[in-house]
Amino acid sequence: MSLATASPKPAVWFLTGSQDLYGDAVLAQVADNSRRIAAVLSDPAGLAEIVWKPVLTSKDAIRRTILEANADDDCLGLICWMHTFSPAKMWIAGLDALAKPLLHLHTQVDVELPWASIDMDFMNLNQAAHGDREFAYLETRLAVPRSTVVGHVSDPRTAAEVDVWIRAAAGRQELRRLTVVRFGDNMRNVAVTEGDKVEAEHVFGPAVLSFGVTELAAATEAVPAAAAAALAADYEDRYEVAGELRRGGARHGSLLYAAQQELALRGFLAEHGAWAFTTNFEDLGGLRQLPGLAVQRLMADGYGFGAEGDWKTAVLVRAAKAMGAGRPGGASLMEDYTYHLVPGRERILGAHMLEVCPSLTTKTPRLEIHPLGIGGREDPVRLVFDADPGPGLLVGLADLRDRFRLTANEVELVAPDQPMPCLPVGRAVWAPAPDFRTSAACWLTAGGPHHTVLTTATDAAIWTALAAQTGTELALIDKATTRAAFEKELRWNAAYHRLARGL
Repeated sequence: MSLATASPKPAVWFLTGSQDLYGDAVLAQVADNSRRIAAVLSDPAGLAEIVWKPVLTSKDAIRRTILEANADDDCLGLICWMHTFSPAKMWIAGLDALAKPLLHLHTQVDVELPWASIDMDFMNLNQAAHGDREFAYLETRLAVPRSTVVGHVSDPRTAAEVDVWIRAAAGRQELRRLTVVRFGDNMRNVAVTEGDKVEAEHVFGPAVLSFGVTELAAATEAVPAAAAAALAADYEDRYEVAGELRRGGARHGSLLYAAQQELALRGFLAEHGAWAFTTNFEDLGGLRQLPGLAVQRLMADGYGFGAEGDWKTAVLVRAAKAMGAGRPGGASLMEDYTYHLVPGRERILGAHMLEVCPSLTTKTPRLEIHPLGIGGREDPVRLVFDADPGPGLLVGLADLRDRFRLTANEVELVAPDQPMPCLPVGRAVWAPAPDFRTSAACWLTAGGPHHTVLTTATDAAIWTALAAQTGTELALIDKATTRAAFEKELRWNAAYHRLARGL
C-alpha cells in the first residue's frame, strides 16, 4: 500500500477572491457560488479532498490563509479563483509567502449567459473574466509558479486538467517527505547513477540515507523460520511457482530465503520511515542472494526502488507510485537493454537483472529461480512476466552539475513478437515515440540515464506539472518531437535554468 492511500486523504484548499466593495448580500452569493464550484470539483475517488475556504476580501485574510496552508502538512496546494474583481495588490503579501503549489482556475458559475435577463447586478457578481486577468497579472509580475486551467468545472476536460495538477502536487508532497535507504554505495565506475544528494534534497525533498548491507544481512538471518514459511506459502497461493521452489521441492530453501529477505526489508524500511530504497549487486555482504522477489513485491506495494545504488531512480519510482494511485497500470524500475532493429518495426526490450515490478502486468507472474551470472551469490528467486501492451512513459533523472534534468519519452508497450523462454525476468517491449531513430538520438543528446521509471499509470501531463512545481527541467520526447527542435529546446533550457538560479 502506498503512502498516498495509507495516510489520511490530503487536502487541496479552494480559495475565492472578492472584495468588500459589493456588500454583504453579494458576498453571501459569492460564497454560495464558490461552494458550488468546489463541490463540483470534489471527486470521492480522487487523491485529495477539495476543502472550501471562506471568501477572501482583504490583504490580511489572504496572507493568513496562505501562511496556514504552508503550515498544514496535509495541504497539497491551493486552487484560486476570482469570482468577482479582487484587486490583486491585496494578494502580494500572501503570494510572496506561498510555499505550496498553486492552480489558477479560470472559470465562472454559469455555463450560459442569461441573454434576456442579464443586467448590471449580474455583471457585478460574475466578473471572473477580468477578475482572473487582474490576478494573473500579479502572478506573472511576482513570477509565481502556477498551473492555469481554463473552462467550466462541469466540462470533463477541466476536471481532467485539475486532476493532473492534483496528482503532480501529491507527487511533490511525497518527494518532500520521502526517505530513501541505500544499502551500500553505487555500482563502481558508473557515472549517471551518481548525483548530489544535498542538492536533490533541496530541490525535490527526499532524504537519502546510507546503511551498511551487513545490517540488512543480519536482519534477514534474524527473521523467524515460521514467518518465512508462512510468507513462502502465500507465494505458492499467489503465483505460478516452479515445482522445484514449492514446499518439498529441491530448491524450496531458496524461496524461504527470499521470504526472509522480504520480511527483513519491510521491517527495516518501516523502522526508518522509508518508502524507497536501493541495493547493489557489487555490495552484498552476507546476503546469500541479490534481492529480487522481495524488491519486486515491495515495488508492487508502492515502494520506490533503484538498482546498483541508483537513488534518483528510486525517488522517481516512488513519485510515480504516489501520482498514479488509484489509476490502472503500474510503475517500475526499467532499463533499456537491447533493440529489435527491423526497419519499420523497431522495438526496445527493457528489463533488469531481477527487479521489474509486477504492477506492469495484469496476468499472474511465474515464480522461478535461475543463475544470475553476476554478483557472486546463490541463484536468486524472481517473478517472470511480460508487461501488458498499452501506452507508457519512461522518465529518467540526471544530475547535470548546475541542475537536474528529467528526460521523458512517450512509448507504446507491445507484445513480444515471439515468446522469450530463455529470458527469465520481468520484461517490457515498446515502440518509442515519435520513432526509434528520433527517440534514441534525442535521449542520447539530452544525456538521459539508462535507468528509468516505466510508468503506465501516469502520463506526460502529470510529469510536466511535477517538473513545473519543483522548478526542474523536463525534456519530453513525444510524437511531435524532431531532432532539430529538441536540440534547440535543450539549448534554450540551459540558458533559462542557469539564469533562473540567479547569481
